[in-house]
Amino acid sequence: MSVAPSSAAPSASRSSAPTAAELLSFVRRTAADAELIASLPLDPEGRTWVRLEGPGGSEAWLIGWPPGTGTGWHDHAESVGAFLTAAGTLKENSLAARLPTDGWKTLELSEDVDRERELTSGEGRAFGRNHVHEVLNESTTEHAVSVHAYYPPLPRIRRYSRTGDVLRLESVERPEDWQ
Repeated sequence: MSVAPSSAAPSASRSSAPTAAELLSFVRRTAADAELIASLPLDPEGRTWVRLEGPGGSEAWLIGWPPGTGTGWHDHAESVGAFLTAAGTLKENSLAARLPTDGWKTLELSEDVDRERELTSGEGRAFGRNHVHEVLNESTTEHAVSVHAYYPPLPRIRRYSRTGDVLRLESVERPEDWQ
């Protein structure tokens, strides 16, 4: 199955739910709190995180990224979200394509779906439902810190492997897997 680029932006399902833009505003304000950012314990071996109180019932996280770490390819299922680099530099590789949400294990991607962003301190982005991406700290010497928010709170995360133009669904994680 070939997947083409998508230009449609998903909308919030409830008027009281925070939008992706509101989540981006929240992560921007939170990242500006220098005391909060400095309070995150950083581990040289692995990512660290602290859960935050997000707006309107959203799930939010402060995350520390040691040099050379990343998330691997994943999505946040039905949640909209935003993240912003508070310190250091992160790279986001993403797919500008609407993928089928269920019922597949392997997809062949079109050549024009790859997007790459470098997000330095103070830069971030919002994203819609089923946004497939990976986030990396490619620095060999510096930690990065970021703030993330999702609504609704993450119902699941789908993890993928990627070889060339082939994307393969590897696993589905649910909140009870993260406890």
